[in-house]
Amino acid sequence: MPNQKILYITTEMYPYQEDTNLGAVVNKMALKMHQEGNDVRVFMPRFGQISERKFQLHEVIRLSGMNIIINDLDQPLIIKVASLPGERLQVYFIDNEEYFKRKQYYFDDAGVAFEDNDERAIFFARGVIETIKKLNWVPDVIHLNGWMSSFVPIYLKTYYKSDTYFKDAKIVLSLYNEKNAALAGNVSDKLKFDNISDLNALNNPSFESFVIESMNYVDEVVKGDEFLNGDLDKGFNETATSKSEYLDVDSISKLY
Repeated sequence: MPNQKILYITTEMYPYQEDTNLGAVVNKMALKMHQEGNDVRVFMPRFGQISERKFQLHEVIRLSGMNIIINDLDQPLIIKVASLPGERLQVYFIDNEEYFKRKQYYFDDAGVAFEDNDERAIFFARGVIETIKKLNWVPDVIHLNGWMSSFVPIYLKTYYKSDTYFKDAKIVLSLYNEKNAALAGNVSDKLKFDNISDLNALNNPSFESFVIESMNYVDEVVKGDEFLNGDLDKGFNETATSKSEYLDVDSISKLY
């Protein structure tokens, strides 16, 4: 159905990340919905590997001046934007020197997960929500991709539950076989600062446990990879949320 406002929140997207299924799928979905006459916007982290010069990113000055408080610590929120190469499709990048300047994504050169991955996910989720509100652009559909984006519906249905801004948006979650890692044990304290508690994911906090948790906070779950691994597949099979098996990009609009 054309003329919808569709928000893609993702951790990866081609060509900013190459050779990943998640990045390729998001690129194809966003382009297809854009070309069918929908108002599509994409939000993702501005990881250090993304070249600002190559992709012509520039800071959105009118969105500057926002701060996100995480565990009583003020972190400046920087918003950058670019058009998808060759397309009039806007991609917004959530940036912060502390969290996203480093060249690696979630693991250091030795393969050890960053200790602040939890804070980076919280900052990303809240940064997207606050920026959308400041843009005064109300999405009809929010489609989540990548483990960091799983914090978005959790925040929308808890911390922002009295905020009616997103109340009519349909939230879709795509599941992918991403590399998993534990999150800091004190992530519960950081979430409690935002009055979020009683999450099953906090029993064994990890990238994957929060994706599984977020299935309870969305309207539709769909397989982004045709076959899911282990606990992710188990969570998909057991969720009471409406769900769809793997859909190719041409069929994805059925979810909207």
